[in-house]
Amino acid sequence: MSEADQDQQHWFDGEAGPVVRPYAMTRGRTSSATRHRLDLIALVVCEPAAGDPGRDQTLSPEHVEIVERCFTSPQSIAELAAGLDLPVGVVRVLVGDLVEDEIVHVTRPVPPAELPDVSILREVINGLRAL
Repeated sequence: MSEADQDQQHWFDGEAGPVVRPYAMTRGRTSSATRHRLDLIALVVCEPAAGDPGRDQTLSPEHVEIVERCFTSPQSIAELAAGLDLPVGVVRVLVGDLVEDEIVHVTRPVPPAELPDVSILREVINGLRAL
């Protein structure tokens, strides 16, 4: 056994299965064509007409897994990345593909301008404490 083979066996676990690089999953893309900004807390919701994601032969296994995870309950981009053990950038590209194909839609988080002012919230808390 050569030294290179020994080094490879040292860091590679045979039970891990095939290793696919993130750029292969996204076909080398670092962003999707979607016009939506996919924040970490943006929720991915499966479209009701999506049906059974396993039947669509055009979807990659990663796309199918995203749809299956979102079919039962909406998940954020961050939750999907953690659950799939994929980089957030890869998940954004994959979700963007699904949005373009109208298989899922993304609900945007509340913009900071629409959030209540922190000083108002402090006054409410202080008023409740005074009761």
